[in-house]
Amino acid sequence: MNPRLDLLQPYPFEKLRQLFSGVTPPAGLKEIKLSIGEPQHETPAFIKEALTANLAGLANYPTTQGTDALRQSIAAWIARRHGIPAPNPATQIVPVNGSREALFAFAQAVVDSSKAGATVICPNPFYQIYEGAALLAGATPLFLNSLPEHGYAMDFGVAPAPTFDRTQLVYVCSPGNPTGKVMSQDDWARLFELSDRHGFVIAADECYSEIYCDEARPPLGGLEAARKLGRDDYRNLVMFSSLSKRSNVPGLRSGFVAGDAAIIEKFLLYRTYHGCAMNPAVQGASIAAWNDEAHVRENRRLYAEKFEKVTPIVARHLETAVPDAGFYLWARTPIPDTEFARELHRQYNVTVLPGSFLARESGGVNPGANYVRIALVAGLDECLEAARRIADFCQKL
Repeated sequence: MNPRLDLLQPYPFEKLRQLFSGVTPPAGLKEIKLSIGEPQHETPAFIKEALTANLAGLANYPTTQGTDALRQSIAAWIARRHGIPAPNPATQIVPVNGSREALFAFAQAVVDSSKAGATVICPNPFYQIYEGAALLAGATPLFLNSLPEHGYAMDFGVAPAPTFDRTQLVYVCSPGNPTGKVMSQDDWARLFELSDRHGFVIAADECYSEIYCDEARPPLGGLEAARKLGRDDYRNLVMFSSLSKRSNVPGLRSGFVAGDAAIIEKFLLYRTYHGCAMNPAVQGASIAAWNDEAHVRENRRLYAEKFEKVTPIVARHLETAVPDAGFYLWARTPIPDTEFARELHRQYNVTVLPGSFLARESGGVNPGANYVRIALVAGLDECLEAARRIADFCQKL
């Protein structure tokens, strides 16, 4: 077996299962699961209809590059959403089976493990796929803490120049998971400057970009930030997006990558061997989803209502605030985060995710310690009930 598999840590939800082992919540309280970022709003009917309308495509092998129609719909969406010229559908866009598999596969295509000290930089806390992708590509992950004293931005200043010289890939997540931090134009400018100087590739995970509370202030994206700086070729930049959160279709497994044509060309070559072409019926449903914004605005309205009503209840007892974007509350706990999560589950049958499970010790600290991630993915009534139970629990501490 590949010895690098032994470097992988259990996934956060396996750690949560172990943490809850032997715990029996009150039988009279219905479980409210706010631990996993799985959208629970209704999938729009028109997407289901488009899926079934394209079932005839199951009789054909799909191409790895996807149909022209799908890539054109994605390019048009990028142009509308970010107010920039549409990327070239033929050379700058590839559909993927959800951003998760693409984020993992991308490192396998980018990293040259034959170079001594190959390094992949990740935010900390982070989406664990980044770490696993780096390790299995033969690189060493380097975690840059996202701390409240820096506004939860990645602190690139802590890494010395020799580290960046060894760095081949940098993962950024904006809006961030779990903090909801959105990178500013200045943040992007600093990252592009470092990329130009040291030659590393940027993987911009933007799967939460369409969940935000202010319709007048959509989160800045990597392609948009590059254009504002005259980087019209998107050199060394590839962004990752998904329909899962935007359109409430996590089971559809549909997303895309877009950016630097030279990198996209090599990634596409890798994917032809990887065997991950998108199902033709899924492609048809994806076209319908990317072409419609009404259901996305309604989706945002539902999340905004939950943040408006739930956040004040939780914030009276835990240090937290409405994030820049995304659907998580990142809340500081008065006791160790694992103890908080376990006892909340035992006493009130509400599940939240300990922040330490989403981070690694770096610079002498685990930046997720003494935080919990609360995913406001359930319906409003359930989220309000969970908030009240959390408040009751905190009052007893």
